[in-house]
Amino acid sequence: MNRKVGVTLGDPAGIGPEIVAKSLSSLQENSRDIVLIGNWRNFTHVLEELGIGDEIASRFQFIDIKHDSGSIQPGKVSEEAGDIAVKSIEAAVSLAMDGELSGICTAPINKEAIRLAGSKYIDHTEMLGGLTGSGEVTTVFEVRNLRILFLNKHMSLRQAIDAITEDSVRKYIRLCDYALRMLGMERRKIAVAALNPHGGENGLFGSEEMDIIAPAVGKESSELDVSGPYPADSVFHRAAEGEFQMVLSLYHDQGHIAAKMYDFHRTVSMNIGLPFLRTSVDHGTAFDIAGKWIANETGMVEAIRKALQYSVKYRENFMTG
Repeated sequence: MNRKVGVTLGDPAGIGPEIVAKSLSSLQENSRDIVLIGNWRNFTHVLEELGIGDEIASRFQFIDIKHDSGSIQPGKVSEEAGDIAVKSIEAAVSLAMDGELSGICTAPINKEAIRLAGSKYIDHTEMLGGLTGSGEVTTVFEVRNLRILFLNKHMSLRQAIDAITEDSVRKYIRLCDYALRMLGMERRKIAVAALNPHGGENGLFGSEEMDIIAPAVGKESSELDVSGPYPADSVFHRAAEGEFQMVLSLYHDQGHIAAKMYDFHRTVSMNIGLPFLRTSVDHGTAFDIAGKWIANETGMVEAIRKALQYSVKYRENFMTG
């Protein structure tokens, strides 16, 4: 199987091209397995501004999304930048679906810009799901030894609590096991985070643990290695120490705060459910610092390395079901 991963440069008006360019020196040993996808004219300008010589960049294959990018200004939303971002993703998906890439890693895009460019999708995940005809696509965070899967993400806390049902908890426990299997994990020990302080203290601080979460865990534990609910103020630490391979987070900030406090710059987002693995940094285009050349590339390096680490095994497991 082809081991190459495609790296899209994201919105050229954001920090995507910058953090990819800054990542190259750390990825020299993997240059043969990395294909950069974006606008070459914009990228060469970034390389020049950063003082990165051709001897480094030339070691990486580059697929040029040709476009008149001369009018693109750092930190400014534009149709031109959005069009480059969309076409870069489409090119990466096409190559991955044809087997020329084992997976992809994406730099950030701007939702408003891709809308101006005519995209019917609102973000990366929806676009990738639509382009590949995938069903449900879930998000996993990985930062060092800590992995987190989210029962729900972009909704209010009130809505998120209402979405916690026995059926939804059971479904996402199974998705945790599926995600670990896709990533090639032989040991798949899953912990479910509690919703209420101290896990509810037997109903003193809430009954969701007794009425919903524990029954769901009990039913799934007959077939899967799952336990909990565990108080959220300790379960993520326990997982980071290696006790669990995955924590099921019950709402957006519960898992996001844990991951980003553990190591903000090394938190990597992964999409599970596509025909190939997609990894990405867990931050946006940072228009406020675009063109100032101060962006931190650590997350991009980590996201590319995760794609290199997992993509082949993920693809093999996806193909065999």
